[in-house]
Amino acid sequence: MILDGVLMLLLVAALGYGVRLERKLTALRAGQLAFASAVNDLNQAAGRAEAAMASLRASGQETDLLHDRIVKAREVKAQLEALIARAPPVPALRAAEPVREAPRPAPAPATPVAAAEDDERALRMAALAERIQGLSTPARAPEGRDNVRAILGALTANQSAKQSLNQARRRLDDDLFAA
Repeated sequence: MILDGVLMLLLVAALGYGVRLERKLTALRAGQLAFASAVNDLNQAAGRAEAAMASLRASGQETDLLHDRIVKAREVKAQLEALIARAPPVPALRAAEPVREAPRPAPAPATPVAAAEDDERALRMAALAERIQGLSTPARAPEGRDNVRAILGALTANQSAKQSLNQARRRLDDDLFAA
């Protein structure tokens, strides 16, 4: 009988220990599910970060390209302004008078080499102006180097490049601060 009592006490202790162990296992399983959920969220965040980095790299390359275009447009603008500054002045027209082309005397070059260089430069600038305006083939420079359309085209291209750069920067900022 004493042995039966001891056996009953041991069974009650084992039963209590089993209940306690079951509670710990339940808590461990719940923690494991929470850990799995956290790992899944971390994987999703890493995927979003990779996509944002790819977008950032693409925006950086686009920004570099736009910056190069702006630099080139500024160089063209400076060259065109220099050509305009060297051109003879055009007299102001009255509003009532019809527009008519008056032949201008060509300035006498100092040397034949300088004249050839000026003509070659004018042709190159005209070709560059044509490319800026989007025409497929370059044309000859107009007489007197009145190339206002080309200058306006270069300024428009410069402004468009600035706007594109600003848009790229805004998209980049939105992408960086959206996540």
